Order: sequence, then C-alpha cells, then structure tokens
Amino acid sequence: MKRAIISVADKTGISEFAGALSELGWEIVSSGGTARFLKEHGIGVVEASEVTGFPEILGGRVKTLNPMIHGGILARRDVPEDMRQIEELGIKEVDMVVCNLYPFVKYASRPDMTIQDMIEQIDIGGPSLMRAAAKNYKWVTCVCKPQRYGEVIQELKAKGDVSEEFRRELAIEVFRHTACYDA
Repeated sequence: MKRAIISVADKTGISEFAGALSELGWEIVSSGGTARFLKEHGIGVVEASEVTGFPEILGGRVKTLNPMIHGGILARRDVPEDMRQIEELGIKEVDMVVCNLYPFVKYASRPDMTIQDMIEQIDIGGPSLMRAAAKNYKWVTCVCKPQRYGEVIQELKAKGDVSEEFRRELAIEVFRHTACYDA
C-alpha cells in the first residue's frame, strides 16, 4: 500500500485530495490539526504518533521529526543498503508528502503579535518534510500547492503513479517555496 503524509496549514481542497488518495488505496498519515480535519471529513487517518511510537510533544512542536517518518521519505529505493536499513528498523516507505507551511508573514504582520507569538508561527517540521521529499523526488512526490492536487490525482488515475518528470517539477516548486519562506 502506498503511503502519503499530509500536514497542511492551508486546508483548501485537502479533504477531496485525501479522499481521492484513499479511494486509490493509499494510506494517509497525518497529525495535529490536519488529522482532526481529515477525520471530520470522513477520511481514514493513521496518526503520526502511531507511526513514530511517540506522542506529539512540546505542545505540538514535535510531531513528525522522527526517523520512522524521515527514514521512509529519504530512503533511496535503488540503494540496497538504504532498503535493508529501513526494513531492519521496521520503517515503511513514504511515497508522497503533501505539505504547506504556517502562514508566518500573515501572522507576523499583525500589529497585535508579540515576538513570542511570531516565533510560534515559525514552521519547523513542515519545511523538513518538504525538503526531505523534494530531495528524494525520484521516488517521493511532494505537493506544496493545493492547485496541484487535481494534476496529481489525474496522473495517479491515468498512470498508477506520478511520473519522475512531474515529481521533479513539484520538487522545484518545493525548494522555491521553502526558500521564500525562509527569506
């Protein structure tokens, strides 16, 4: 079964996208607000804490930063040692990461925001998930824009997978997105 990790601040179209993935037989892994949102919309979700073996900690600051998640994203499928290691450790491959980031600029520009409030709006796990997936685009699809959901589902329905060319295109979008976010 293919596995997707979904963690989005912008929930636009995500229930429809996750529902389409589920209908295609994908397992959905999520945490926090995204998991609650998907469950409210009738989407079956495996909590990230079930995958990692750890609860969300530090008030939700740490959810997906774990080898059970990132090992599944970063494993190179053509490197036997990578595949041996994840099998040995019981890590399941991740085939897709769907992630967009906390709207830091929106929050930081509000006049009532304190420095501490702004700091809490800095996304840590999201950029890590996105960069890991984009780095391993040969095997992992990373989607950071809701406008791309339809194209991804079309490819999956037509071809059974997302082409490497399209995954590369999506990876470039991710690196641009995270670079702008960091700037």
